[in-house]
Amino acid sequence: MPFPSKPLERDRPWVMRTYAGHSSPAESNALYRRNLAKGQTGLSVAFDLPTQTGYDPDDELAVGEVGKVGVPVTHIGDMRALFDGIPLDEMNTSMTINATAMWLLALYQAVAEEHGHDVSKLAGTTQNDIIKEYLSRGTYVFPPGPSMRLITDMVAYTVTALPKWNPTNICSYHLQEAGATPVQEIAYALSTAIAVLDSVRDSGQVPQEKFGEVVARISFFVNAGVRFVEEMCKMRAFTQLWDELTRERYGVEDPKHRRFRYGVQVNSLGLTEAQPENNVQRIVLEMLAVTLSRDARARAVQLPAWNEALGLPRPWDQQWSLRLQQVLAYETDLLEYEDLFTGSVVVEQKVAELVEGARAEIARVQEMGGAVAAVESGYMKGQLVASLAERRRRMESGEDVVVGVNRFETTEPNPLTADLDTAIMVVDPAVEAAAQEAVKKWRADRDQDACDKALDALREAAAGDANLMAATLDCARAGVTTGEWAGVLREVFGEYRAPTGVAAATGGGEADETLADVRARVRATGEELGGRLRFLVGKPGLDGHSNGAEQIAVRARDAGFEVIYQGIRLTPAQIVSAAVEEDVHVVGLSVLSGSHLQVVPAVLRGLKEAGLDDVPVVVGGIIPDSDARRLREQGVARVFTPKDFGLTEIMGQVVDVIREAHA
Repeated sequence: MPFPSKPLERDRPWVMRTYAGHSSPAESNALYRRNLAKGQTGLSVAFDLPTQTGYDPDDELAVGEVGKVGVPVTHIGDMRALFDGIPLDEMNTSMTINATAMWLLALYQAVAEEHGHDVSKLAGTTQNDIIKEYLSRGTYVFPPGPSMRLITDMVAYTVTALPKWNPTNICSYHLQEAGATPVQEIAYALSTAIAVLDSVRDSGQVPQEKFGEVVARISFFVNAGVRFVEEMCKMRAFTQLWDELTRERYGVEDPKHRRFRYGVQVNSLGLTEAQPENNVQRIVLEMLAVTLSRDARARAVQLPAWNEALGLPRPWDQQWSLRLQQVLAYETDLLEYEDLFTGSVVVEQKVAELVEGARAEIARVQEMGGAVAAVESGYMKGQLVASLAERRRRMESGEDVVVGVNRFETTEPNPLTADLDTAIMVVDPAVEAAAQEAVKKWRADRDQDACDKALDALREAAAGDANLMAATLDCARAGVTTGEWAGVLREVFGEYRAPTGVAAATGGGEADETLADVRARVRATGEELGGRLRFLVGKPGLDGHSNGAEQIAVRARDAGFEVIYQGIRLTPAQIVSAAVEEDVHVVGLSVLSGSHLQVVPAVLRGLKEAGLDDVPVVVGGIIPDSDARRLREQGVARVFTPKDFGLTEIMGQVVDVIREAHA
């Protein structure tokens, strides 16, 4: 398939991407080549959860997760297939990867070397922001200290070896999804940047005269919600504070080095399952918030698809999102004028308000010892859970209007979703088995002695203080797998379980009449059963998006349940064990990664084998109707999806489920 001719810089207002990857490297490669031929000007790689959390496809924890939310990349052979026929030295590649970012960058560089490219010309980004993983997205592996070391080593390596590469992309996108207000989004992202820059400076790996180049390679990845004015002002505030911070704290004099460089994915969390056609206009308005203001315009934009609240988008849906960008960039006169908001009294007042609030919150985090300390103490996580609880309360009360969800709910039949089974993409279940067989064959065919030596060298480097990039590159070239690389570092660094934030969070606002009624039913049912009702909230598999589970846990506690919530990344066996030990009355499972048809039945089987087949199970997540029917047929009592936004109503149904189970 031919690639479009390389356009002039003036014809490229920003890098246009769609976040993509699924099933297998070969399938994803075909998708990338089609998207590039349609006019996409960069790649944004989505990796599956085993790759993101350092497991091979045949690991127990990878069951049900292979190829679901992205592409599995297990070794250099997969990376070769992923970029087959794509000129890496002409590409700007963004990789949404964090805990295993060093590993994926090493694989990318090794493949570029095989192609004969000058690696110093490679351009792109590894997200590599581990702080927000502890706070929101959940694909962390190692404790904060070793994780910051991996980031520091990558920054120090790339500033010389890959000077066009952005080694870390401070990501406030997921902070907003986790509940962050604009002030919190700015403050926690800049606090993370301070932690990274301080660590690089204090490591001594980069001389002071090159520190401006370090600052110049730090980029940001932000969220743009539908509140247009507030989001646009947020970006202007970000720009102002970054310039101030890099000049005053780090002494960077060159204005080019201090430029606030950011990409954006507009808000996927705000997409609705109800009347999903409304998501198109939401996406357009959110895109305008980060493109209209020339002085704070995004350098890269990627848009979700209209149907992401229903399931995985199809290639056609991704094409629609790409065309939205192209119409804005090439048909309108958006790029022909200076900044449209300069001198606006309203904008200046809002920006000043955001700057003042963010400065105060940054100072609060610094007083605690910085972003790492604020993660370990649970402070930032608790603030985000509380903010999201307040956002949910406003939506449920109707203070915040969501068209088609809590107002204007009547609708004509939707031809886009007339056949839901074809309105989204479904990953073939055979993908996982194929990946498992492929990695076994890879291990059998490679030079095992070379792999063992490379892994021993990595173990030795991790136990010392050497920069880990060289040892990681040797592992990539030798044929080591993702799980083996991460496994060695787990041995040396240990693993980590971040605070959930639930204990410190409040439900927001006073209890309304509906919540009071549910509390009375919870109390009465508990008395009938001889004690307080116990609700186990579980996150099976590798899905780390815990916002929904945390909000359920907070509302269940406010409704009078005794809540057991142990955080993310649990095996079905661990969830069953907790149900037995805590003698629970109901189990709630949260799954957003698409692995529900594998992990939920495993929990049901485990409960039955443990003699708890009378304990009802409810499930929440992005679950198509056909899958929901299958889960109910297998014994799930209730299935909740994003359209079920009333958490108190869900609590009432959970009480119903318990009463039904006990006749």
